[in-house]
Amino acid sequence: MGTHRSTAVDPPPAELSPAVRPVVPAALPTGPMAGTARCAPSRPQPDASPSTRPRSSRKDPHTTALAHALRAAERGYAVIPLTRTKHPAVRSPHRGHPESPPCRGACGRIGHGIHDATTDPLGIRRLFAAAPWATGYGIACGLPPYHLIGVDLDTKNGADALTALRFLAEQHGFPLPPTVTVRTPSGGRHLWFTGPPSPPVPNSVGRLAPGIDIRGAGGYLVGPGSLTARGRYVLAPGAPRVPAPAPHALLALLTPPPPHCDAPSPVPPQPTSALIRFVRPSPRGQRNARLFWAACRAHEAGLRQELSARLIEAACRTGLSEQEARATIASAGRR
Repeated sequence: MGTHRSTAVDPPPAELSPAVRPVVPAALPTGPMAGTARCAPSRPQPDASPSTRPRSSRKDPHTTALAHALRAAERGYAVIPLTRTKHPAVRSPHRGHPESPPCRGACGRIGHGIHDATTDPLGIRRLFAAAPWATGYGIACGLPPYHLIGVDLDTKNGADALTALRFLAEQHGFPLPPTVTVRTPSGGRHLWFTGPPSPPVPNSVGRLAPGIDIRGAGGYLVGPGSLTARGRYVLAPGAPRVPAPAPHALLALLTPPPPHCDAPSPVPPQPTSALIRFVRPSPRGQRNARLFWAACRAHEAGLRQELSARLIEAACRTGLSEQEARATIASAGRR
Protein backbone atom coordinates (compact mmCIF):
# COMPACT_ATOMS: atom_id res chain seq x y z
CA MET A 1 0.00 0.00 0.00
CA GLY A 2 5.71 12.46 3.15
CA THR A 3 3.95 14.41 5.66
CA HIS A 4 4.54 15.06 9.31
CA ARG A 5 1.54 12.87 10.13
CA SER A 6 1.63 9.12 10.41
CA THR A 7 0.03 7.39 7.44
CA ALA A 8 -0.63 4.16 9.29
CA VAL A 9 -4.03 2.63 8.88
CA ASP A 10 -4.28 1.11 12.36
CA PRO A 11 -7.20 -1.02 13.41
CA PRO A 12 -9.64 0.63 15.80
CA PRO A 13 -8.98 0.06 19.48
CA ALA A 14 -9.97 -3.39 20.68
CA GLU A 15 -13.27 -3.57 22.50
CA LEU A 16 -12.90 -3.30 26.24
CA SER A 17 -14.06 -6.28 28.21
CA PRO A 18 -17.18 -5.70 30.28
CA ALA A 19 -16.46 -4.30 33.71
CA VAL A 20 -16.37 -6.91 36.46
CA ARG A 21 -18.94 -5.98 39.03
CA PRO A 22 -18.58 -7.11 42.62
CA VAL A 23 -20.93 -9.91 43.55
CA VAL A 24 -23.36 -8.81 46.25
CA PRO A 25 -24.25 -11.72 48.51
CA ALA A 26 -27.91 -12.63 48.31
CA ALA A 27 -30.01 -12.95 51.41
CA LEU A 28 -29.55 -16.31 53.09
CA PRO A 29 -32.47 -18.72 52.59
CA THR A 30 -34.50 -19.59 55.62
CA GLY A 31 -36.54 -22.54 54.34
CA PRO A 32 -35.74 -26.25 54.09
CA MET A 33 -32.99 -25.49 51.54
CA ALA A 34 -31.12 -23.31 54.02
CA GLY A 35 -28.15 -25.69 54.12
CA THR A 36 -27.85 -26.03 50.33
CA ALA A 37 -24.88 -24.27 48.68
CA ARG A 38 -25.76 -21.55 46.22
CA CYS A 39 -23.71 -20.82 43.06
CA ALA A 40 -22.44 -17.29 42.53
CA PRO A 41 -23.95 -15.70 39.43
CA SER A 42 -21.78 -16.11 36.31
CA ARG A 43 -19.82 -13.10 35.16
CA PRO A 44 -17.76 -12.34 32.04
CA GLN A 45 -14.02 -12.98 32.24
CA PRO A 46 -11.77 -9.94 31.91
CA ASP A 47 -9.55 -11.66 29.32
CA ALA A 48 -12.34 -13.02 27.12
CA SER A 49 -11.49 -12.73 23.44
CA PRO A 50 -13.90 -11.02 21.00
CA SER A 51 -14.79 -14.39 19.50
CA THR A 52 -16.00 -15.68 22.87
CA ARG A 53 -17.97 -12.61 23.90
CA PRO A 54 -21.75 -12.55 23.57
CA ARG A 55 -22.88 -11.54 20.10
CA SER A 56 -24.56 -8.44 21.48
CA SER A 57 -21.16 -7.10 22.64
CA ARG A 58 -19.43 -7.48 19.27
CA LYS A 59 -19.29 -4.57 16.85
CA ASP A 60 -21.44 -4.69 13.77
CA PRO A 61 -19.26 -5.26 10.61
CA HIS A 62 -20.75 -2.16 9.02
CA THR A 63 -19.86 0.00 12.01
CA THR A 64 -16.36 -1.50 12.15
CA ALA A 65 -15.78 -0.82 8.46
CA LEU A 66 -16.93 2.78 8.88
CA ALA A 67 -14.55 3.26 11.82
CA HIS A 68 -11.62 1.91 9.79
CA ALA A 69 -12.56 4.07 6.80
CA LEU A 70 -12.71 7.23 8.92
CA ARG A 71 -9.34 6.44 10.44
CA ALA A 72 -7.82 5.93 7.00
CA ALA A 73 -9.31 9.24 5.83
CA GLU A 74 -7.69 11.02 8.77
CA ARG A 75 -4.35 9.99 7.27
CA GLY A 76 -5.20 11.33 3.85
CA TYR A 77 -6.53 8.20 2.09
CA ALA A 78 -9.71 8.75 0.07
CA VAL A 79 -12.16 5.90 0.68
CA ILE A 80 -15.44 4.35 -0.50
CA PRO A 81 -17.62 1.64 1.12
CA LEU A 82 -17.37 -1.90 -0.27
CA THR A 83 -19.61 -4.96 -0.19
CA ARG A 84 -18.52 -8.42 0.95
CA THR A 85 -17.67 -9.14 -2.68
CA LYS A 86 -15.26 -6.15 -2.71
CA HIS A 87 -17.38 -4.10 -5.09
CA PRO A 88 -18.44 -0.47 -4.51
CA ALA A 89 -21.40 -0.66 -2.15
CA VAL A 90 -23.39 2.42 -3.17
CA ARG A 91 -25.68 1.63 -6.09
CA SER A 92 -25.45 3.72 -9.20
CA PRO A 93 -28.17 6.36 -9.63
CA HIS A 94 -28.08 5.62 -13.38
CA ARG A 95 -29.08 1.94 -13.20
CA GLY A 96 -31.26 1.07 -16.16
CA HIS A 97 -30.48 4.39 -17.81
CA PRO A 98 -27.12 4.18 -19.60
CA GLU A 99 -25.45 7.57 -19.74
CA SER A 100 -23.36 8.78 -22.65
CA PRO A 101 -20.68 9.76 -21.93
CA PRO A 102 -20.45 7.85 -18.63
CA CYS A 103 -21.16 10.00 -15.60
CA ARG A 104 -18.33 10.18 -13.09
CA GLY A 105 -20.17 12.13 -10.43
CA ALA A 106 -20.94 15.27 -12.39
CA CYS A 107 -24.64 14.74 -11.65
CA GLY A 108 -23.96 15.51 -8.00
CA ARG A 109 -25.35 12.21 -6.71
CA ILE A 110 -23.43 9.35 -5.11
CA GLY A 111 -23.03 5.89 -6.60
CA HIS A 112 -20.17 6.40 -9.05
CA GLY A 113 -17.74 3.89 -7.57
CA ILE A 114 -14.18 5.10 -7.15
CA HIS A 115 -15.23 8.58 -8.26
CA ASP A 116 -17.06 8.91 -4.91
CA ALA A 117 -13.80 8.45 -2.95
CA THR A 118 -13.33 11.15 -0.34
CA THR A 119 -11.47 12.04 2.84
CA ASP A 120 -14.32 14.19 4.17
CA PRO A 121 -15.80 12.55 7.32
CA LEU A 122 -19.31 13.78 6.56
CA GLY A 123 -19.06 12.55 2.98
CA ILE A 124 -17.84 9.14 4.18
CA ARG A 125 -20.71 8.83 6.66
CA ARG A 126 -23.14 9.76 3.90
CA LEU A 127 -21.74 7.02 1.65
CA PHE A 128 -21.93 4.39 4.38
CA ALA A 129 -25.43 5.49 5.37
CA ALA A 130 -26.53 4.89 1.76
CA ALA A 131 -25.09 1.35 1.88
CA PRO A 132 -25.86 -0.27 5.25
CA TRP A 133 -24.78 -3.61 3.76
CA ALA A 134 -21.18 -2.39 3.37
CA THR A 135 -18.70 -4.41 5.45
CA GLY A 136 -15.46 -3.01 4.04
CA TYR A 137 -13.91 -0.01 2.41
CA GLY A 138 -11.69 0.70 -0.55
CA ILE A 139 -8.72 3.05 -0.64
CA ALA A 140 -8.44 4.99 -3.89
CA CYS A 141 -5.08 4.77 -5.66
CA GLY A 142 -3.35 7.47 -7.66
CA LEU A 143 -4.77 10.41 -5.69
CA PRO A 144 -2.80 13.06 -3.78
CA PRO A 145 -1.10 13.32 -1.40
CA TYR A 146 0.36 9.80 -1.76
CA HIS A 147 -0.52 8.84 -5.36
CA LEU A 148 -0.79 5.35 -3.96
CA ILE A 149 0.29 2.34 -6.03
CA GLY A 150 -0.87 -1.10 -4.93
CA VAL A 151 1.01 -4.28 -5.85
CA ASP A 152 -1.40 -7.20 -5.43
CA LEU A 153 0.51 -10.47 -4.97
CA ASP A 154 -1.91 -13.35 -5.53
CA THR A 155 -1.59 -16.98 -4.47
CA LYS A 156 -4.61 -18.46 -6.26
CA ASN A 157 -4.28 -21.13 -8.95
CA GLY A 158 -0.78 -22.02 -7.82
CA ALA A 159 0.60 -18.52 -8.41
CA ASP A 160 3.78 -17.54 -6.59
CA ALA A 161 3.61 -13.81 -7.11
CA LEU A 162 6.05 -12.92 -4.35
CA THR A 163 8.77 -15.02 -5.98
CA ALA A 164 7.92 -13.45 -9.34
CA LEU A 165 8.26 -9.95 -7.86
CA ARG A 166 11.61 -10.82 -6.31
CA PHE A 167 12.71 -12.14 -9.69
CA LEU A 168 11.75 -8.85 -11.32
CA ALA A 169 13.64 -6.93 -8.65
CA GLU A 170 16.75 -9.02 -9.29
CA GLN A 171 16.40 -8.86 -13.06
CA HIS A 172 16.03 -5.07 -13.15
CA GLY A 173 18.37 -4.29 -10.29
CA PHE A 174 16.12 -2.59 -7.74
CA PRO A 175 15.58 -3.34 -4.04
CA LEU A 176 12.16 -4.03 -2.57
CA PRO A 177 11.91 -1.59 0.34
CA PRO A 178 9.87 -2.53 3.42
CA THR A 179 6.45 -0.92 3.13
CA VAL A 180 2.84 -1.18 4.26
CA THR A 181 1.74 -4.77 3.75
CA VAL A 182 -1.85 -6.02 4.00
CA ARG A 183 -2.60 -9.72 4.22
CA THR A 184 -5.56 -10.98 2.21
CA PRO A 185 -7.91 -13.80 3.26
CA SER A 186 -6.62 -16.02 0.41
CA GLY A 187 -3.04 -15.81 1.67
CA GLY A 188 -1.87 -13.08 -0.70
CA ARG A 189 -0.42 -9.67 0.07
CA HIS A 190 -0.96 -6.08 -0.93
CA LEU A 191 2.13 -3.89 -0.97
CA TRP A 192 1.58 -0.13 -0.83
CA PHE A 193 3.97 2.33 -2.48
CA THR A 194 3.83 6.05 -3.06
CA GLY A 195 4.30 7.33 -6.60
CA PRO A 196 4.86 10.59 -8.48
CA PRO A 197 1.97 12.87 -9.51
CA SER A 198 2.64 12.05 -13.18
CA PRO A 199 2.65 10.12 -15.33
CA PRO A 200 -0.20 8.12 -13.79
CA VAL A 201 0.38 4.43 -13.17
CA PRO A 202 -2.37 2.39 -14.90
CA ASN A 203 -4.11 -0.70 -13.56
CA SER A 204 -2.97 -4.04 -14.93
CA VAL A 205 -3.65 -7.74 -14.35
CA GLY A 206 -0.81 -10.22 -14.75
CA ARG A 207 1.16 -7.98 -17.09
CA LEU A 208 4.32 -7.94 -14.98
CA ALA A 209 4.13 -11.63 -14.08
CA PRO A 210 1.52 -14.29 -13.30
CA GLY A 211 -0.29 -13.40 -10.08
CA ILE A 212 0.91 -9.77 -9.94
CA ASP A 213 -1.85 -7.20 -10.36
CA ILE A 214 -1.29 -3.44 -10.15
CA ARG A 215 -3.74 -0.95 -8.70
CA GLY A 216 -3.05 2.56 -9.96
CA ALA A 217 -5.04 5.56 -11.10
CA GLY A 218 -8.75 4.72 -11.18
CA GLY A 219 -8.28 1.61 -9.03
CA TYR A 220 -8.60 0.87 -5.34
CA LEU A 221 -7.23 -1.44 -2.66
CA VAL A 222 -9.36 -3.21 -0.06
CA GLY A 223 -8.51 -1.45 3.19
CA PRO A 224 -7.21 -3.34 6.24
CA GLY A 225 -10.01 -4.20 8.63
CA SER A 226 -12.49 -4.86 5.80
CA LEU A 227 -14.62 -8.00 6.09
CA THR A 228 -15.28 -9.85 2.82
CA ALA A 229 -16.98 -13.10 1.91
CA ARG A 230 -13.64 -14.90 2.23
CA GLY A 231 -12.47 -13.27 5.45
CA ARG A 232 -10.87 -10.13 6.79
CA TYR A 233 -8.00 -8.03 5.41
CA VAL A 234 -5.41 -7.25 8.09
CA LEU A 235 -2.16 -5.32 8.39
CA ALA A 236 0.88 -7.60 8.44
CA PRO A 237 2.48 -7.49 11.90
CA GLY A 238 5.90 -5.90 11.99
CA ALA A 239 5.53 -4.20 8.59
CA PRO A 240 5.98 -0.41 8.32
CA ARG A 241 2.90 1.72 8.74
CA VAL A 242 4.09 4.29 6.20
CA PRO A 243 4.13 3.43 2.46
CA ALA A 244 7.60 3.56 0.92
CA PRO A 245 8.33 5.35 -2.36
CA ALA A 246 8.16 3.00 -5.34
CA PRO A 247 11.64 2.23 -6.73
CA HIS A 248 12.34 4.10 -9.97
CA ALA A 249 13.02 0.87 -11.88
CA LEU A 250 9.66 -0.53 -10.73
CA LEU A 251 7.92 2.68 -11.84
CA ALA A 252 9.54 2.29 -15.25
CA LEU A 253 7.98 -1.18 -15.52
CA LEU A 254 4.56 0.07 -14.42
CA THR A 255 4.42 3.20 -16.55
CA PRO A 256 3.72 2.79 -20.28
CA PRO A 257 6.18 4.51 -22.65
CA PRO A 258 5.13 7.85 -24.16
CA PRO A 259 3.09 7.60 -27.37
CA HIS A 260 5.05 7.46 -30.63
CA CYS A 261 8.23 6.68 -28.75
CA ASP A 262 10.56 4.88 -31.14
CA ALA A 263 13.46 4.53 -28.73
CA PRO A 264 14.16 0.84 -28.01
CA SER A 265 13.52 -0.40 -24.50
CA PRO A 266 16.68 -1.14 -22.50
CA VAL A 267 17.55 -4.84 -22.36
CA PRO A 268 17.26 -6.11 -18.77
CA PRO A 269 20.58 -7.08 -17.18
CA GLN A 270 21.45 -10.78 -17.41
CA PRO A 271 18.01 -11.87 -18.72
CA THR A 272 19.13 -15.37 -19.69
CA SER A 273 19.98 -16.82 -16.28
CA ALA A 274 17.19 -14.92 -14.53
CA LEU A 275 14.48 -16.20 -16.88
CA ILE A 276 15.71 -19.77 -16.64
CA ARG A 277 15.76 -19.57 -12.84
CA PHE A 278 12.20 -18.27 -12.92
CA VAL A 279 10.92 -21.23 -14.95
CA ARG A 280 12.79 -24.12 -13.28
CA PRO A 281 11.05 -24.09 -9.85
CA SER A 282 7.55 -23.65 -11.32
CA PRO A 283 4.98 -25.54 -9.20
CA ARG A 284 2.20 -27.61 -10.70
CA GLY A 285 -0.63 -25.37 -11.84
CA GLN A 286 1.72 -22.50 -12.67
CA ARG A 287 4.19 -24.10 -15.09
CA ASN A 288 2.59 -22.87 -18.31
CA ALA A 289 1.98 -19.38 -16.88
CA ARG A 290 5.61 -18.93 -15.83
CA LEU A 291 6.95 -20.31 -19.10
CA PHE A 292 4.63 -18.05 -21.12
CA TRP A 293 5.69 -14.97 -19.15
CA ALA A 294 9.40 -15.81 -19.46
CA ALA A 295 9.01 -16.42 -23.20
CA CYS A 296 7.31 -13.03 -23.60
CA ARG A 297 10.20 -11.31 -21.81
CA ALA A 298 12.73 -13.16 -23.97
CA HIS A 299 10.85 -12.13 -27.10
CA GLU A 300 10.76 -8.47 -25.98
CA ALA A 301 14.52 -8.53 -25.36
CA GLY A 302 15.16 -10.03 -28.79
CA LEU A 303 16.42 -13.29 -27.27
CA ARG A 304 13.64 -15.66 -28.25
CA GLN A 305 15.77 -17.79 -30.59
CA GLU A 306 18.67 -17.81 -28.16
CA LEU A 307 16.57 -18.84 -25.15
CA SER A 308 13.96 -21.13 -26.67
CA ALA A 309 15.98 -24.33 -26.22
CA ARG A 310 16.95 -23.49 -22.64
CA LEU A 311 13.40 -22.48 -21.73
CA ILE A 312 12.07 -25.74 -23.14
CA GLU A 313 14.66 -27.69 -21.14
CA ALA A 314 13.74 -25.80 -17.95
CA ALA A 315 10.02 -26.35 -18.57
CA CYS A 316 10.54 -30.10 -19.14
CA ARG A 317 12.24 -30.31 -15.73
CA THR A 318 9.04 -29.03 -14.15
CA GLY A 319 7.04 -31.87 -15.71
CA LEU A 320 5.76 -30.25 -18.90
CA SER A 321 6.15 -32.19 -22.10
CA GLU A 322 8.37 -30.80 -24.83
CA GLN A 323 5.30 -30.42 -27.05
CA GLU A 324 3.49 -28.35 -24.39
CA ALA A 325 6.56 -26.18 -23.83
CA ARG A 326 7.02 -25.49 -27.55
CA ALA A 327 3.34 -24.60 -27.92
CA THR A 328 3.51 -22.17 -24.99
CA ILE A 329 6.63 -20.45 -26.35
CA ALA A 330 5.03 -20.19 -29.81
CA SER A 331 1.94 -18.63 -28.24
CA ALA A 332 4.14 -16.05 -26.48
CA GLY A 333 5.80 -15.19 -29.78
CA ARG A 334 2.42 -14.60 -31.46
CA ARG A 335 1.38 -12.27 -28.64
